[in-house]
Amino acid sequence: QAQAQAQAQKTTSFYDEARSLRGIPKRGDHPANAGGCSQALQRALRHLGGPWLWHARYSLLRWRRAPSCLRPPAGSRVKMSAARLRAQCLPAGTRCSYTSVMVDGILAGNVFACRWDCAGRQDCWITQLVVHRAYRERRLATGLLQKLARNNDDDIFGIMSSHPAACMAASKALAEYRYPSIPLDFTRDHAAAVIAGSPIAYVKDAKLRGSLFASDGADGLVSGADSSFFVDHSEPLEALKWLRARERWHLGDLPDGHEFLVVLEASPRRRS
Repeated sequence: QAQAQAQAQKTTSFYDEARSLRGIPKRGDHPANAGGCSQALQRALRHLGGPWLWHARYSLLRWRRAPSCLRPPAGSRVKMSAARLRAQCLPAGTRCSYTSVMVDGILAGNVFACRWDCAGRQDCWITQLVVHRAYRERRLATGLLQKLARNNDDDIFGIMSSHPAACMAASKALAEYRYPSIPLDFTRDHAAAVIAGSPIAYVKDAKLRGSLFASDGADGLVSGADSSFFVDHSEPLEALKWLRARERWHLGDLPDGHEFLVVLEASPRRRS
């Protein structure tokens, strides 16, 4: 295992492409009109199909207002147009960032994030975090997020995901916490304000759920949001089972139509 990790380290390269492509949006620019992140979206559509399962199934497509007869079957793969992917990952009123990771010359993962100013602070929301299943458990998600946040004046980070691995990677990479020791006081005190001020539609429309926000909770959920996203949860539930057996999870259960929610204060070292 140590040899495999060493080999992965030698052949893994992270790229902050949003800083190298032409036409990167500046403050206040709509990223849909900028070349860099839009080009990255087109590449994501070309390369993130097929085996890129958990994000396509759990994070991108939000069927909030669609009647049940129009929703895709649970667990089915979701096809995305460039316009819809842009609306989800690069909404108006935000500054976008994109980072990818290559392993042996193969695109193994990427992350999109949106930033906006609110009440004198800079909020950063992770809108897409994907790692190919063939390259998981190499800490690539953590590396992607660390690269994304480097040299940025972020005060608050947020992520909403059905997959516990995404929440764990964010807490470790962005706030330097490790499950299960991550404190949830900051999420409890600031999640409502961050969500209310978000220009990202699926975040702004989400309803806070869980015992962290209400005494009754929501079917065992501790910190999460009702995103009305009803799809197969078999893969996240398998991950939860593994984590609970090792006492490494405390965000609770995952009810249908819900996602886990973590809002993190940037670590003092990252902001210094």
